[in-house]
Amino acid sequence: MTRALLALEDGRTFWGRAVGARGERAGEVVFNTSMTGYAEILTDPSYRGQLVTLTASHIGNYGIDEVDLEAAMPWAEALIVRSFTERPSNWRSRESLSELLARRGVMAVADLDTRALTRHIRAAGAMRAVLSTEDLDPASLVAKAQAIPVMEGRDLASDVGTQSIYEWNEGTPADFTTLQLAIPEQLHNRHVVVYDFGVKRNTLRRLVDLGCKVTVVPNRTSAEATLALKPDGILISNGPGDPATLEYAVETIRQLIGNVPVFGICLGHQLIGQALGGTTFKLPFGHHAGNHPVCDTSTGKVRITAQNHGFALDPASLPSDVQVTEVSGNDQTCEGLQHKSLPVFSVQYHPEAGPGPHDGDEHFRRFISLVDQQRS
Repeated sequence: MTRALLALEDGRTFWGRAVGARGERAGEVVFNTSMTGYAEILTDPSYRGQLVTLTASHIGNYGIDEVDLEAAMPWAEALIVRSFTERPSNWRSRESLSELLARRGVMAVADLDTRALTRHIRAAGAMRAVLSTEDLDPASLVAKAQAIPVMEGRDLASDVGTQSIYEWNEGTPADFTTLQLAIPEQLHNRHVVVYDFGVKRNTLRRLVDLGCKVTVVPNRTSAEATLALKPDGILISNGPGDPATLEYAVETIRQLIGNVPVFGICLGHQLIGQALGGTTFKLPFGHHAGNHPVCDTSTGKVRITAQNHGFALDPASLPSDVQVTEVSGNDQTCEGLQHKSLPVFSVQYHPEAGPGPHDGDEHFRRFISLVDQQRS
C-alpha cells in the first residue's frame, strides 16, 4: 500500500491510499455529490485545475466504457474517494477505473474521509490543496498549497479548448435511446458553430441528434471568421477557470449577438452575461453535482440539473433588457438568462446530462427552434 497525503491551504490534512498514478498534484479541491458518473466527471474539461472529491460511497464499481468519456483525456487533476473498487462488474465495462488512471497518469486517493473533507469545504469554502505520495510531511505540503495560484484570475479555458477547427459528426450511441429523435433528412443542414472553451462530447452529440452540422472552433476565433463559416446558430460551451479573465471571448460574443441565435452553457452562460453587460463572482464552494434544483422564474417549474461551476453571474449587474429565466433552488443564484428582444439565451447548468438528469434537454430544442425561426 502506498500512502497519500492531502493538504489544504488552511492547514487541514487527510491521509489515504494511492490508487492511481504516484506523484504530486495541486489545485483547488472541490466536492461533487453525484451518485454516478465518475468517468464523465474525470474527463469533464471544466475540472481543469481542480482535485475532485466524490461523495458517492463506491467509485469504480461499474468500470469504464469509452463512450462515457466526455473528452479524449482526463482533465481533473486528481480524484479523491472513500471506497475504491479495483474489479468492476458491468457488461459495458471495457477497463477498470484503476487501469484508466494508471494509463493516463492521473492521481487518485482512496480510504480518505470524504465526509469530513466535504463538510470542511462546505464550511470553509473551496481552497487550494496538494495531493502527494512523495512528500508526506504535512507542514511541507501545506506550504506548497499556500503557494499555488488561486482560481480567481486564471484563464484555464485556453488549456483545454481545441487549437484547430474540426467537424463533429457523432450522435448519441444507439443503445442510449431515451432522447433519440427521428430527424427528417431535409433538416440535417442546420449549421451550428461551437466555441470550444472545454466542450463536452455529449453536448456535440445532442446537436447532431437534433439535425445539425457541427463545426467546433478555437475559443479565440474572431467573430468575423466565425460568421464567414455562415452558421445558422452559435453555441458557447462550458469550460474551466475564471470567466472574468476572458475579455477576448466576451468581446467576440458581443460582436456575434444579433447576427444569429446564440446559446451558452455554464461558462458560456457567464460569458454571454458579461457580453450583455453583467459581471461574475466566485462562489464559496461552487455547484458540482447531478442533483441541483433549478426554478423557472416564469412558470415555477423545477428542474433537477447537472452542474459544475465555481463562479456565477450577478443578476443585479444585468441591464433591464436581459431577463433572468431560472434561479438555483439552493442559493438563488442566476441559472439562466435571455435577452428580451435578441435571439440569445443561456443556462448555468449542463443540459446534455453527462452525467445527470435530462430535465434541461429542452434547451437544445429551444435553441434549434430559434435557429429554424431565423432560417425561415
